[in-house]
Amino acid sequence: MATTDKWNIEGFATSLTAASDNTVSAYVSDVSLFAQWVERQQIVSPKEVTKDVVRQYISFLTTMKQAKRSVSRKLAALRRYFAWLVRDGKIKIDPTLGVRSPSDAGRLPKVLTNEQLGALFETSNSDEPEWKTLRDTAVIEMLYGSGLRVSELCALDIDSINAKSNAVTVMGKGSKERRVPVSEPTIDAIKLWMKVRREVIVDGDPKSDVVALFVNSRGKRLGTRDVRRILDARSLAPTHPHALRHTFATHLLDNGADLRAVQELLGHSDVATTQRYTHVSKERLKSVYGVSHPRA
Repeated sequence: MATTDKWNIEGFATSLTAASDNTVSAYVSDVSLFAQWVERQQIVSPKEVTKDVVRQYISFLTTMKQAKRSVSRKLAALRRYFAWLVRDGKIKIDPTLGVRSPSDAGRLPKVLTNEQLGALFETSNSDEPEWKTLRDTAVIEMLYGSGLRVSELCALDIDSINAKSNAVTVMGKGSKERRVPVSEPTIDAIKLWMKVRREVIVDGDPKSDVVALFVNSRGKRLGTRDVRRILDARSLAPTHPHALRHTFATHLLDNGADLRAVQELLGHSDVATTQRYTHVSKERLKSVYGVSHPRA
């Protein structure tokens, strides 16, 4: 086990004020595992870690058949940790500088086709109550029209929406608040949902969530599993809510949106996270070229 006073992982965790609880927990675990690994190499403090040591660790993880995404996350944790030590004056040189994460080009975000997207907006099921049809359409419009994470959508309250300015206030990861545009179709869908929302909200019933924008049949705030079921009921194939966020970002970039603007809309703290969508756009362009160009 790493010597706590030398690695000060607890202090590192405290410094991650803008990160979500899940991110903090993952970073602490990743740095702790690294500290344990290097101590087996007779390295007992972060001051002794060199760039070669970090590279050896990345090679070790790769040899152990860990997923490329997992290895990349572990390296990101180490970068954050050693950058913190440099800022705090504990070390002079960041040993992670220049160390590359393994390529993960094979795991591009899934983007829905026009046919798949169209099926999600299809409302031909006459067996379900009107309130459910209108709510489900509003949920799907919001996920695709504003690119929200499913957790962000479920956390929305009625007053999160500003219909006059066509915007929604979202509380993202790390309790970061951002304001995102809302499309006209989304606003229209929400207005229709609000007209029938009372059918599942009972005044005075402690079980009803009177402030939540989206609720289930029992009047409680919609959960992430509820949203997954909404998509499953309409989709042509199993579709994760995050696919709508991927599609939102890719369609913006396909149509010339600025990368930094898309980063802000998605609430990404690092533009590198947003850049993966540019790879999707390039792949889509290659596909169109291959199908359409006579000499491709």
